[in-house]
Amino acid sequence: MTTLALQNVSKSFGPILVLHHVDLALEPGQVHALIGENGAGKSTIMKILGGFLDPTEGQIALDGQPVTFASGPQAEAQGIVVIHQEFNLAPDLTVAANVFLGRELGGFRLNHALMREQTAALLARLETTISPDTLIRDLSVPDRQMVEIAKALSRNARVLIMDEPSAVLTHREVGTLYDQIDRLRADGVAILYCSHRLDEVAHLADRITVLRDGRVVRQAVRGELTEDGMATAMVGRELEDFYPPKGGHGDDIALQVHGLTVPGRVHDVSLTLKRGEVLGIAGLVGSGRTELAEGIVGLLPSSGEIRVQGKPVTIRDLRDAVAAGLAYLTEDRKEAGLLLGKNLQTNLTLTTLDRFGNWRLDTRAESAALDQAISEFDIRVKDRGMVAGKLSGGNQQKLLLAKTMLPDPDIIIIDEPTRGIDVGTKRQIYSFIRRLAGQGRGIIVISSEMTEVIGLSDRVLVMREGRLAGEVAGDAMTEDNIVRLAMGVITDSGKAA
Repeated sequence: MTTLALQNVSKSFGPILVLHHVDLALEPGQVHALIGENGAGKSTIMKILGGFLDPTEGQIALDGQPVTFASGPQAEAQGIVVIHQEFNLAPDLTVAANVFLGRELGGFRLNHALMREQTAALLARLETTISPDTLIRDLSVPDRQMVEIAKALSRNARVLIMDEPSAVLTHREVGTLYDQIDRLRADGVAILYCSHRLDEVAHLADRITVLRDGRVVRQAVRGELTEDGMATAMVGRELEDFYPPKGGHGDDIALQVHGLTVPGRVHDVSLTLKRGEVLGIAGLVGSGRTELAEGIVGLLPSSGEIRVQGKPVTIRDLRDAVAAGLAYLTEDRKEAGLLLGKNLQTNLTLTTLDRFGNWRLDTRAESAALDQAISEFDIRVKDRGMVAGKLSGGNQQKLLLAKTMLPDPDIIIIDEPTRGIDVGTKRQIYSFIRRLAGQGRGIIVISSEMTEVIGLSDRVLVMREGRLAGEVAGDAMTEDNIVRLAMGVITDSGKAA
């Protein structure tokens, strides 16, 4: 019997219909993948199934019987657990306290020892070294995702809804996640898996539902859809030339970094970036890629020499970096890139307010800048006054890119350019990056996706344990060579380590 289902479900927000007569069935012991571009309706479906939204039409069925949920906790009480893409963790509490938040053990006198013990067992099951006593705020983004997964596992779910669970995980952690999904499937758990990584969908899914513009456009079982077939169904057209052609670049140097060291994180890294070049930086999570970028732009204290257009510069903070012609697009658009509760105009101009007046802002000029950004970066909005948090992930990333480009930098460092973004928007972001390089700007791209860093870059530097492990270019720019350098299996010269 089907565990959980949507039956002819539609959903409206005011006059806007976002779901159109959707049927979706989750079976025990199966992984059902839900895929589609940002804005296709995936999040709305997950929120309805998880008890966070009511359908406008149609019904939810649990074990074949109609059911309504007044809230997320009520759905969870019925065994429906959601792992949200945006972390739902209390940063000032420990890992153990977060895992058992709202379900504390011990009654009036909490049994902290037992909660720590059970949390440690869950973390061991996930093959992670995270301590139950660590505060969430002190964890990296991948470790926070592992805590979210541990929290979900502790709920003994009948239905597990997973929204981009692997987006921030290392290859090893993704393998551990797959193992846990296989275990849950064997235990009869019904799993809804939402991911933009189509290789994951092909690997994991027993069934696939493809959404486009709030409608189900294709349903398939394992083996019926290739990754190309999934992408075509999502966007409604063939995807040819997914990565734009790599343009040539001259020998003019845009950026030189010599001996850059971020204490305890990056050690003696040197690199050169040419004008018009896209330089990729790859490596495992924790290899120092982001810390290298943050050291260059002054977000982390560093030592070493930095030259821009051949001239030495001193960069102590992000303001110095902007003055020197550098810009940095953070990997974490939600916490460090955008103010989700503020409107688009505020987000776009906040870091460049001096361009729009001194003691009094020129709001007309700000509005004109937003108009230009919406047009130039194809930011799709229904209402210019909406807050950034209401945008899809892809449109948030476009807004962040527009914000980053507003000071007109010559050198742009982009960390994880397409994390959590659908396949159609990825293609747009890639075209934006190549267009910027074609204007003679130097671009550094940091990415955890091997195909992305290879498809975008003219050459790739590989980081390992805070040091530069090597460089690959031309025919040597393969996933195999990058992984081997990242893991220390071969050296820069191609010899076994």
